[in-house]
Amino acid sequence: MRYLLPLFLLVALFGMLMVRGYVHSEILADHRIRPPAATDQVPEAILDGGPVIDARAKGKPSSLRIPDHTIVLTFDDGPDPEWTPKVLDQLKKYHVHAVFFVTGTMTSRYPALVKRMVDEGHEVGVHTFNHPDLSYQSKNRIDWEISQTQLAIAGAAGIRSSLFRPPYSSFADALDNTNWPVVKYVGSRGYITVLDSIDSEDWERPGVPTILRNATPKAGKGAIVLMHDSGGDRSQTVAALDRYLPELQHKGYRFASLTDALGAPSAQTPVSGPALWKGRAFVFAVGVSDDVTDALIVGLAVVGVLVFTRFGLMLVLSSVHARKIRRPGFRWGPPVTEPVSVLVPAYNERECIANTVRSLRRSDHPVEVIVIDDGSSDGTADIVEAMRLPNVRVVRQRNSGKPAALNNGIAHARHDLVVMMDGDTVFEPCTVRELVQPFGDERVGAVAGNAKVGNKDSLIGAWQHIEYVMGFNLDRRMYDVLRCMPTIPGAVGAFRRSALDRVGGMSEDTLAEDTDITMALLRDGWQVVYAENARAWTEAPESVQQLWSQRYRWSYGTMQAIWKHRRAVVERGPSGRFGRVGLPFVSLFMVVAPLLAPLIDIFLLYGVVFGPTGKTIGAWFGVLAVQAVCAGYAFRLDREPMRYLISLPLQQVLYRQLMYVVLLQSWITALTGGRLRWQKLRRTGAVEEPGAVPGSRRTPDNHRTPDNHRTHDDRRPVA
Repeated sequence: MRYLLPLFLLVALFGMLMVRGYVHSEILADHRIRPPAATDQVPEAILDGGPVIDARAKGKPSSLRIPDHTIVLTFDDGPDPEWTPKVLDQLKKYHVHAVFFVTGTMTSRYPALVKRMVDEGHEVGVHTFNHPDLSYQSKNRIDWEISQTQLAIAGAAGIRSSLFRPPYSSFADALDNTNWPVVKYVGSRGYITVLDSIDSEDWERPGVPTILRNATPKAGKGAIVLMHDSGGDRSQTVAALDRYLPELQHKGYRFASLTDALGAPSAQTPVSGPALWKGRAFVFAVGVSDDVTDALIVGLAVVGVLVFTRFGLMLVLSSVHARKIRRPGFRWGPPVTEPVSVLVPAYNERECIANTVRSLRRSDHPVEVIVIDDGSSDGTADIVEAMRLPNVRVVRQRNSGKPAALNNGIAHARHDLVVMMDGDTVFEPCTVRELVQPFGDERVGAVAGNAKVGNKDSLIGAWQHIEYVMGFNLDRRMYDVLRCMPTIPGAVGAFRRSALDRVGGMSEDTLAEDTDITMALLRDGWQVVYAENARAWTEAPESVQQLWSQRYRWSYGTMQAIWKHRRAVVERGPSGRFGRVGLPFVSLFMVVAPLLAPLIDIFLLYGVVFGPTGKTIGAWFGVLAVQAVCAGYAFRLDREPMRYLISLPLQQVLYRQLMYVVLLQSWITALTGGRLRWQKLRRTGAVEEPGAVPGSRRTPDNHRTPDNHRTHDDRRPVA
């Protein structure tokens, strides 16, 4: 389900966008208009004849005129949701029947209006699907334009029509050598071509008096009058009808449908069976496509607001945070000099654990180091014990998972301040000291450190480096100012032991125990702050598969934590404040916005392919520029070299798509009630403690494990 459902959603979304693009004339649309040509191939009888051309009989085309004092009122390009109902209301008011030449695009989008036309006695004719100049089109395209329009008419009103009006047509004497073949071909397909004999020119919006003057026949002659019920503002047409219809009726003119005026059988025949259901299915699909894509457009607007709101808040509040903690003489409180217990939960961290422990021994703050070996099978505990370092202890336990390992470490800790880190992370000498200084403020219960990517020289590492510096650390500055920090990173965080005891320690309820415990502390009234100088270097996943596994767990665990602490929204006190400030921010910025963010790329791709290409690309570069500004500011705050930002555009194209799929799968797992197990990532030990000689890390020869032991169960779940 986690793989098939995203694929199904992607295919369905692609199909809906194609349908929408097709019915909105964004796909397969052709807006060319051919200039006038010679007329020597058009029969004189047609050029001098009436506006109705019957070319159904092979080799014997004929034309028909409208009887005197009879007007066939025709409307092109509809139906339109705003103007067609008003036109129909005017016709009903004066008991007039007309002919509506509808396009397939508008019919499929507004089928109820076409049904109303038929129900009220009007005739419906075919005006093609996408309104192209058919003189440019092949016979196959002409057939397609007509058949698709008939499909939409059948789905809307359960009929088909034999009346046809070519787009951009005019009077019979305007036929030339380029469009006469179209009239003949359409006649061979069983259609009567209906041109016009009077053009009201309402499409130019010349004013009601001019429309009335243009639409009035001379000397009592019959006429087919051209008007429009779509294609723009038709208020003048509606206003003109309210005068035109009674005035000409008073002058003795009769308004009639085409077949009624000619005394011919109805041009409309009922559709039944498969043709009817096929038409209804098409109209239904168009309706669903429009509804879904309209919702997606709303979602795009929402994510746009969220993205730019987040960027704005990050820039403003991170600046506030930096000015606050960097001002001369700033102190959290009395200097914290008491010893600290550092907990290192480890499961099969053979490649990294020596670097981690050595980096702690270089700390300029007094520490005791407790390595909790969670049932490793690769000799992780043996490596630490063989190092024989003072104030470094190993606690062994059966494989029980990271939360259990941390709780075990807390139980063995001798000091009130507890630092937690991952077994693949290294600290700088000042990290612990910087991390615990905020505890000089007795209100602070936990501190988030500055986690950084140590292996950032690969492309995927550089992308994660940008994400850590820009996304995570700017976010933490923002949340610090808002007093609703959602996550203490597992790689570098510090806690008051008394605060942990009050909330029951680390919980196994979620896969994001760091987010879970942070939210619990905030609800308990503790402050959680960010220490920018407490830097820790962690080994980021080096393959797409490992990155997928890590972010999948993070996303799913975050959702679990939000759901677990949902009652904070209705509670009072610190818990209520977090519930009404922190939870909405976390939900919107960490779950909803990333989930909707693919819409940016979907509509970007759609706009590039189907237009408007220039505006779409310009908008994308605008968003990229805003991201670049935020990223540049974040790198400046963290004093990081800007060269890594060269890969930012590529990150937005490739890396972000992977994060989309990961989050979508997390949603699907949550909605389907799936259970995600903890996953162990393969480590290389590439990240060494700052200042170490490259390649100095070695596993003591007398504690090496056989190759088959070293790789055995290397990726076994911790929980």
